[in-house]
Amino acid sequence: MRFRPFFFALAALAVGVLLGLPVVRLLQPAPVAPAPDFTARPTSPVAVETVQIGAEDPDIDPGEIPDLAGLSRQTTTVAREVEEAVVYIEVELGPSYGRGATEAGSGIIISPSGYVITNAHLVTAASEAYVYLPTSKREYRAEVVGRDPTTDIAVLRMLEVGVADDNEPLPVASFGNSDRLQVGEWVLAIGSPFRLQNTVTSGIISAIGRGGGINPTGNEFAIEDYIQTDAAINPGNSGGALVNLGGQVVGVVSSIATESGVSEGYGFAVPVNLARVVAEDLIRYGQVRRGYLGVEVFSVTRRDAREAEMPEVHGVLVTGVVARGPAARAGVRQGDILLEIGGRPVDEPNQFQSRVAMYHPGETVELAVWRGGARRQLKATLTDPRDPTLEDWFASPPAAGPPVAQAQPEETLQRSEAPDWGVRFRDLTRTERRDIAGGAFVEAIEPGSAAELDGLPRGTVVTEIENRPVGSAEEARAALARLARQDRPALLRVRRPDGRTAFYDLASPFVD
Repeated sequence: MRFRPFFFALAALAVGVLLGLPVVRLLQPAPVAPAPDFTARPTSPVAVETVQIGAEDPDIDPGEIPDLAGLSRQTTTVAREVEEAVVYIEVELGPSYGRGATEAGSGIIISPSGYVITNAHLVTAASEAYVYLPTSKREYRAEVVGRDPTTDIAVLRMLEVGVADDNEPLPVASFGNSDRLQVGEWVLAIGSPFRLQNTVTSGIISAIGRGGGINPTGNEFAIEDYIQTDAAINPGNSGGALVNLGGQVVGVVSSIATESGVSEGYGFAVPVNLARVVAEDLIRYGQVRRGYLGVEVFSVTRRDAREAEMPEVHGVLVTGVVARGPAARAGVRQGDILLEIGGRPVDEPNQFQSRVAMYHPGETVELAVWRGGARRQLKATLTDPRDPTLEDWFASPPAAGPPVAQAQPEETLQRSEAPDWGVRFRDLTRTERRDIAGGAFVEAIEPGSAAELDGLPRGTVVTEIENRPVGSAEEARAALARLARQDRPALLRVRRPDGRTAFYDLASPFVD
């Protein structure tokens, strides 16, 4: 199964638009999950049970750590306390993957009832799943309770927990508050990289609120608000724990950014506050019941802030409001700058997604917006995808910036295909050439092709291939054909529909 690489865009884009990272790879390869069916009605299990999520806070006081010896003692205590609740997961894949094919990863025990939180991409193709507790040598067959590709979170349940010959209580992890994390804070990553069970690595919080194509499921509606850490994370860490020095889980490890396929110091974890809400829904309903606000947002620029008479650059710019949707009914207008959701600040589109994802349909949320040089408070009651006012919006998601000019009827434009990569280019129209000196417009991407798997979006303009300018569709085709003959990767510089620049690394012209 090939990895899916991406490169960081030079600036943040709108909600729901894929950015690239420097080659983001799955910690455990798995098929791309289909987008959720927003028209289906949620179905409840026959019996709904209330379960305890997370144990009481462990008896660990991080206190002041004055020296390296103190830090060493603290990390030793935390590792010993938490590793008991971090499990090794092995899944058998379906017959299409070949006889005996398996994937391995990690998980965290979150309930005495035997519920385990892990990554959705780890169990996407699972036909059977097994959970091993390395410290106590216990083994259980497990069932997939539910999975949410939008956050890359899934929940398993260990079967036959508490039978006569197994009365020992399960170790349960304690959850922290990921909203309180600070850049520079020490953390441990615990999991089973390369099937090496109970591996502990250490590092710091490198950044919070990371987005940009990090979600390894490739889901169209991915919610990306990741914790970044330099703790060593490798294939097999998927679903493992990111832990603070108080012994609390603050994140569920999900993916890495790497050129080599192994740790280069850029790992990502789903914040535990979001993972907990998802896990509770999966256990109670078998799927996530997520509220929707009905707005399109972009990052706020300095120019936006000046025009809005804001004292500082803050919030997200509302560029579209769904007619008769929750935001519209609350009084949100196009051009408003959304500052807070539920009292929590919002500064990037991916952070906006994460904030809204914490709420369910029917819940009322406090909104703070900036309009006309003043701060205003509004209240919105969220809805779900069955709301008729959102049907058209989901059917046609908002575009990422101003629409790209279409070819004029009188123009005859050259088109060229790069079949090895699965891309069809066309020359630029006269209108497009007013803004771009040269390039090749990406008119179509073949499903399942190398270009699709590596994230190249339709509607962009390729301006350089391997640092050489591209002036036409034929030049783009010829450059890619030359690289395909040499079985070499292709680095593409592209211009997005909103005018910003991004890079995409197409790893190989051949799809495994």
